[in-house]
Amino acid sequence: MKMDIKTYNVIAQQGLDVFPTEKYTVNQSQKPTALLIRSQDMHKTHFGTNVLAIARAGAGVNNIPLIEAANNGTVVFNTPGSNANAVKELIIALLVLAVRPVVPAAAWAKKVVGADVSLQTEKGKNHFAGTEIQGKTLGVIGLGNVGSRVAQAAANLGMRVIGYDPYISVEHAWKVSNQLPRAEKLAQLLPKCDFVTIHIPYTDKNRDLITAKELALMKDQAILFNYSRWGIVNEDDVVVALNQKHLRKYVTDFSSNKIVGHPKIMITPHIGGTTQEAETNGAVMAAQTLRKYLETGNIVNSVNFPTVEMPFESPVRMTMIHQNVPNMVGRITTILANDDINIDNMINKSRGQFAYTVIDIGQQPAEQLETLQKELLEIPEVIRVRVLKNEF
Repeated sequence: MKMDIKTYNVIAQQGLDVFPTEKYTVNQSQKPTALLIRSQDMHKTHFGTNVLAIARAGAGVNNIPLIEAANNGTVVFNTPGSNANAVKELIIALLVLAVRPVVPAAAWAKKVVGADVSLQTEKGKNHFAGTEIQGKTLGVIGLGNVGSRVAQAAANLGMRVIGYDPYISVEHAWKVSNQLPRAEKLAQLLPKCDFVTIHIPYTDKNRDLITAKELALMKDQAILFNYSRWGIVNEDDVVVALNQKHLRKYVTDFSSNKIVGHPKIMITPHIGGTTQEAETNGAVMAAQTLRKYLETGNIVNSVNFPTVEMPFESPVRMTMIHQNVPNMVGRITTILANDDINIDNMINKSRGQFAYTVIDIGQQPAEQLETLQKELLEIPEVIRVRVLKNEF
């Protein structure tokens, strides 16, 4: 029986091509096996217990109810880094546009008419003088996939760069130059910077990371960029800082009624990762992640379950999503032992209140596997059991 992938929003064809037609269908079932989405609000979209996984072609997952999905036995994936270059390039462009009035200058030049157009534009150019970013200091909050790239690109353009990320992973630490100065606290970074750009995920802890307190620490006439997530910057406090002429400009990808129309705020319509290349990268990465999970049970880039990878070398693999409580592995293996089933390989990992166990076994009759699956599901803390056949 083929597995069906239901899509929401427009998914790049290159991503859909990842699913071979002999194993998968796309949007052909009322009970899909998995969902492939972009910005669809899954808080308002029902998905049944038949949905094994949801893959978000992008980094942010605030449009997905993660705990509800986990309780449902649905693994949620994202695609970190798939749009990192797109966001980096936009930030570099906006850094220049924030200090060089290119847009108003071009709009003015377009209106100049007459025989002496050249002379008029030459005289008028002095009204659009700007400054340069070379030699200025950029503070980068968050040194993950995007922040590390922005930091490196800005340094290559001659800017002084200071980074801040108390949660930087070992993987991303290797991508950041050892010559990049890093602040231990946000209060150490803000007073030194002409520009501050934010590249951190939205969490309850990061909500209102930048408020009046932090804005007061920034240099007079500094420029703040938020191309991370709405809610990280307190908009009320930003408007006050702009009106008091302490903050020079606020540039953001997230609009609201509080900031629309403010003369010192530049808003783009959530286009940070909106390039053809980024959309393709995200779709392909999401599709590949779904295939890996659906066909092997391996979990990579999940946001609600642990990373679990184990070579699939035995004829049969059993995967169990369950509550993270003591003695679960013992109860699971006891059931296998009572059925005279030998374990070839096994791995168990947890993340918060949930855990994931993968057990590889030898070839078994279909009836015995069905009975075994039912026995495992009788454990109250077990949420989902899958039986996979090795087709490789």
